[in-house]
Amino acid sequence: MDHQLRPRAEKKLFSGFTAFEMEKMERVLKELGQVPNSEVIKKMTGGFNRSAGRAGKPVLKWPEVQNWLLVKHQELVSKDCAFENINEASDTSKGVKDTGMSNLEFEAKSSDDSWYDVETFITHRFLESSGPQVLVRYVGFGTEEDEWVHAKNVRERSVPLEHSECNKVTVGDTLLCFQERNGDASYYDALVIDIQRKLHDVRGCRCVFLIRYVHDNSEESVQLNSLCGPPDY
Repeated sequence: MDHQLRPRAEKKLFSGFTAFEMEKMERVLKELGQVPNSEVIKKMTGGFNRSAGRAGKPVLKWPEVQNWLLVKHQELVSKDCAFENINEASDTSKGVKDTGMSNLEFEAKSSDDSWYDVETFITHRFLESSGPQVLVRYVGFGTEEDEWVHAKNVRERSVPLEHSECNKVTVGDTLLCFQERNGDASYYDALVIDIQRKLHDVRGCRCVFLIRYVHDNSEESVQLNSLCGPPDY
């Protein structure tokens, strides 16, 4: 699967787009009905940088355009549609809807061990060899990237930790950690193995967290803005 940075509502996004650029990006979203692939986004970014309206302004980077598109796409998509699809698949004759879950958001663990935000639960099945599975569509991906995942690998969407919440993090916690390596951005489960507490300043939390990624046992020092926790953390 082509990795993409998942939008998090609490993260600050690049805000230096012109009105023309935002109108263009929103029009593309509405025409395609989904976030375009990285190649299209790179071409779009190049077009923005060559336009007269960008003269004298900072050069855009394609991940900034991608992030804007991902977040805007989430705003345009109804939060209830994912649950309408899975409930219709469960009982098409009665059209049952689980209204108690309609406001929840979920993430799923892909075959590459990274977690992606779920846009839609399409259907489900039960295999004697492995148990219950759901077919999911990820936010920002097309139908060709739909994936069957085990039900145990679906959970409520993690949320970024606020600066004031750093005291909640303790050694031994397993959190979702943003990793960016060689231009590839993904979210992985990570175990907190050490914490260097530091005084906060005007920029917020300056503590350093040593984490070990669950999927490959590699270690990395990160700051709080790379960590996400469950909604009830």
